[in-house]
Amino acid sequence: MRLGFLGLGVMGVPMARNLCRKFPVTVWNRSPSKYSILEEAGARIGATPVKVVEQSDIIFVMLFNAPAIESILSADFKQALRGKTLVNTSSVPVEFSKSLAERIRDAGGDFLEMPVSGSKVPAEQGQLVGLMAGDPHVADRLRPFVEPLTRSAVYCGPIGSGLKAKYAVNTLLITLTVGLSESLNLARAQGLDLAAFEQVLEASPMASAYSKIKVPKIRNENWSPQASLKDCYNSTQLIESAAEAANTQSPLMHLCGKLYKEAMEAGLGEEDMIAVAKTVGKHETRYV
Repeated sequence: MRLGFLGLGVMGVPMARNLCRKFPVTVWNRSPSKYSILEEAGARIGATPVKVVEQSDIIFVMLFNAPAIESILSADFKQALRGKTLVNTSSVPVEFSKSLAERIRDAGGDFLEMPVSGSKVPAEQGQLVGLMAGDPHVADRLRPFVEPLTRSAVYCGPIGSGLKAKYAVNTLLITLTVGLSESLNLARAQGLDLAAFEQVLEASPMASAYSKIKVPKIRNENWSPQASLKDCYNSTQLIESAAEAANTQSPLMHLCGKLYKEAMEAGLGEEDMIAVAKTVGKHETRYV
């Protein structure tokens, strides 16, 4: 089977490289700057999204948001999808995913919704969690092709279910990120040695694989992105919209969204999501 991959960002590059280890892969990105990395891994370059679809049987999409996906859905793109399968791993609104699935089916193709839980390091290790949704037979058929990307691929239900699971798990992720930021800001403000505090945290029941990655980034002021702050801000907007649609409250996410908006306005969008620590400790900021 020939695979295609559209979108070579922080997540897309390691995901496409992992697929290259087992399958022939053709890739496309808006900017060609990442092509050399993928060519070294054995990938072919598609001049356009349409060319990638024409040269592939299964096409993975990892673009920033719904408008970015919409921009590639030309008539030629949809025509080229006949008899093929598109897998969307991007985080988008549920209604957009349902519309996308309908359009792919109308074009004669199959569609699988599969947002992923995890950031750059799990992506590099092939340890993402795939949140599958759609036709269960399509999901089962594609399991061998998502295996290089995932530690687990969980079937969540009909279209929209994978994204709903992503919103829920990202609620914990984002509030944990802000909590870690606030914890270390308080430790620093009290004059504690952050290396010692890090050892305290690692020895405590609150330690996790995530905290062991993110706490050193705060301590060392290493803001290189494993998951970008702009992606995290996008998630806060999707989650707040999902909570409103579900007629439930998400007060912590509301506060986190304000903090991430402030970080975006400060020009931190390309930094790691943990760079929100730069705004968490600002005493003049008030949230109600």
